[in-house]
Amino acid sequence: MGRMHADEHAIDTALVRRLVRGQFPEWADLPVTPLPSGGTVNAVYRLDSSLTVRLPLTAGGADDITKERRVLGTLGELPVAVPAVVAVGEPAQGYPWPWAVHGWLDGSPAFEDRAAHGLAEFVLALRAHQADGPPASRGRPLSTVDTATRGAIEELRRTDEAFDADAAHAAWSEALDAPQWTGPPCWVHGDLMPSNLLLRDDRLAGVLDWATAGLGDPAADLIPAWNLLTAETRPTFRDAVAPDDATWARGRGRALSMAVIQLPYYRHTNAVISANARYVLTELGVLTRCR
Repeated sequence: MGRMHADEHAIDTALVRRLVRGQFPEWADLPVTPLPSGGTVNAVYRLDSSLTVRLPLTAGGADDITKERRVLGTLGELPVAVPAVVAVGEPAQGYPWPWAVHGWLDGSPAFEDRAAHGLAEFVLALRAHQADGPPASRGRPLSTVDTATRGAIEELRRTDEAFDADAAHAAWSEALDAPQWTGPPCWVHGDLMPSNLLLRDDRLAGVLDWATAGLGDPAADLIPAWNLLTAETRPTFRDAVAPDDATWARGRGRALSMAVIQLPYYRHTNAVISANARYVLTELGVLTRCR
């Protein structure tokens, strides 16, 4: 796997140690360990046993440091743990952007479908928050990503993936035709990928990566119905969240859009994201095999 982004900054353990030592001398002697991650925005390192260091890979991810800190400070009580922002570092040592230190959350990424009930409980609890917040990154109408989605479908058509582009176009058009959300904007996380969901004792225990969260269409948090759950457990999640048919259709479209955009971009550079995109497209019936 190669570098994910053309403008990605080189980050390694030595750089993280220098940044921590220079700005947080109280942690200077703590061990720094790179964490394997399917993330596409940050490089993540474990700092001793109780902290993580998150460094944006590109300039585009740097704004997420401020946004995530604001969002995490807004959230009230939730049925799962969320990361605590312990400190924010400044550009230094040749690294050009802000970076963050978060509290460590115990758990394993939810690469299985055991979280349907807990996931629904979390989605509904977050949606019930009344606090003001920023617009959710994926909370806008699907039409705002129409050009990007159709372009990615055509890009995938030209690959060796066992992908049915015509079926994908039809599924995307069906989602676009669903009635839009006309209720008040709801709090959504917007990036409920399996690697952002932590399980402990086979239950959803924590949710990571809040930079995309904010107010918008509740369909944004239906994505795990296709990126995590199976045909057997998807109805459990749907029954518990109880979206109307239009919201469910928009959620399906959002999952499709994310997957077709992710797969051609990351298929040679991020095995975790590309495998999950293939899983989504298989569940949606537009990829005939998941490799």
